Amino acid sequence: MVSLLLVFGIATAVFVGFNIGGSSTGVAFGPAVGSRSVSKLGAATLMTVFAFLGGFTTGKNVIKTMSVDVVPREVYTLEGAAGVLLFVGIALLISNLFGVPASTSMTAVGAIAGLGVATETLRWAVLGEIVVWWLIAPIVAFWICAVIGRYLYPHLAVRFPLDNSDGPLIVFDRSGAVPIPRLGPNTDRMELLGNVLVVVVACYMAFSAGASNVANAVAPLIANNALSMNVGVVLGSVAIGIGAFSIARRTLDTVGNDLTDLPILAALIVEIVSATIITTLSNLGIPASLAVSATMCIVGLGWGRATRTVTLSHVAAEAIRDPSSHGAHSESSVEIGPREVPDIGDPDPNTFTARELFDPSATARVFVLWMLTPSFAAIAAYFVFKYVIGV
Repeated sequence: MVSLLLVFGIATAVFVGFNIGGSSTGVAFGPAVGSRSVSKLGAATLMTVFAFLGGFTTGKNVIKTMSVDVVPREVYTLEGAAGVLLFVGIALLISNLFGVPASTSMTAVGAIAGLGVATETLRWAVLGEIVVWWLIAPIVAFWICAVIGRYLYPHLAVRFPLDNSDGPLIVFDRSGAVPIPRLGPNTDRMELLGNVLVVVVACYMAFSAGASNVANAVAPLIANNALSMNVGVVLGSVAIGIGAFSIARRTLDTVGNDLTDLPILAALIVEIVSATIITTLSNLGIPASLAVSATMCIVGLGWGRATRTVTLSHVAAEAIRDPSSHGAHSESSVEIGPREVPDIGDPDPNTFTARELFDPSATARVFVLWMLTPSFAAIAAYFVFKYVIGV
């Protein structure tokens, strides 16, 4: 007979997966939706499929780290496993209600760390290694995209003009017995290719999200032997799919529209860099945050593009003269694909301002929630396991 506690544990795992789907879908497909390469419904469908593939392959390495490396397997009693998942789910739900793509891995590791501290079984060396990678990954993501935005993006925009035109991308010719897809009235082949590439790379990001995040929903129950590895992956993937089709709409808007204005080329850059970082870390068994890396890619690309029309010496001089001002960030601008690329420091009339490239207020809101959700999970888990449950 299945115990009520096991039912509760599975329900909390589904709850966590549901919130992961709401958060990670925005991270994976926000740029694609923001550039109008795919609809929200299409994004949810693709997210479900590729998250499962990621969880079933590379994700098993992360499940091992979460289930036996951070704390010993025997710490995961059924009460402990269900409690960890409950804290993770509540923290992620709070983040999703604010429309922010939460750091799922950081939240899950925070809850597990709280359990480990309460039971005096936390393996600090393993946790330290994970935290070091948490610090390295967003810094690398920011600076790779900042360099691309400042030095390469204008040249790529000239050579690969992938801007979206007005009107539908594809229309159907219904004059015959079978509808035939054709290019929209304002669509050329380059634009179609760009949109296809954005969706393909978004699927790569969904794969990365599954590889990193399925573990966060089911690792405690797998460690407890309540679920087998394969059954746990299927359960987590289904729950992620439910979240993708429901509460993901707000995070899709936040990443795709609020943080930055993303043309197709920028979306491709953000997706490729962030997905590669997370896939690499997942192969190493590190539960890294796709939300953090992807958003830092967006901010880095926007900052790099916004500072292109001034020299680095000018940026430094402005910062020294008036640290409280935005300096080059608020007034400088960047080309959006002119026929000739101006040298760095030269003005260009065909530009966006920095605030049109990334919204500092939206970025600040994201950072605050990133810090609060894992902190809440860790502190709540510690006090409950130490003084209430006594695992």
